[in-house]
Amino acid sequence: MSAFTARPRTRLFAAATVALAALSLTACNDKLGVQDAGAVSPNSSPVTTSAPSGTGTGQSGGSTSGNSSTGGSSTGGSSTSGGATGSSGSKTSGGSGSNSSTTSVTCSGANTKVTAQPVSRPINHMLLTVTNTGAKTCNLYYYPAVNFDDAQSVPPVIKDSQPQAVTTLAPGQSGYAGVALSGGDNGSGTNGRTAKSLSVYFFDRNNNSISPAATPALPTKGVYVDDSLRVTYWLSSAQDALTY
Repeated sequence: MSAFTARPRTRLFAAATVALAALSLTACNDKLGVQDAGAVSPNSSPVTTSAPSGTGTGQSGGSTSGNSSTGGSSTGGSSTSGGATGSSGSKTSGGSGSNSSTTSVTCSGANTKVTAQPVSRPINHMLLTVTNTGAKTCNLYYYPAVNFDDAQSVPPVIKDSQPQAVTTLAPGQSGYAGVALSGGDNGSGTNGRTAKSLSVYFFDRNNNSISPAATPALPTKGVYVDDSLRVTYWLSSAQDALTY
């Protein structure tokens, strides 16, 4: 009876020992689990770092504030570029000012050279050529007021020859006017005579005659004129000037 009782106690003790061992193992696993969680936590630190990477962008402004010295200097450079643009704008405006100094003027005997050349076609015609000898662009308003041998009146203009715009001459450029000297073979002219001298007066934009006049040379034998004498407007083409 005592041996039988002892054997169950031994089994009970062994079972208790196994249970204790199991509890101990569970506790150990729990401790390891905590340690694993703890181990994961350092590894999760990059995740925490990567989370600020969003902030990092925000900080990139802050950090850029550190870098901003570089970026700032770059912005400064950009600002300089803006300044350069501003300065270039001011140069342009200066250039524009310089253009204002080259405003056009009225053509006259003072800033042009005028020649008078009789032509074979059309008959009894002469071509006036005026060349801008000045430093500024000049405007040829209306038509030449021609005066042969100090005549008392200015011949009329051929109205059909009026251009659509004022003839403008840059320095060195030429304009033209045709002069119908006489009625020719149709006998329409009266009071014919041979003229030996010629003065050419210019008009301003208000149609006022201005001085000085140009005095182009005529052929030595002079030119024959009569009361049918008339002129064209100033034109930009010699061919157009001799059309009328």
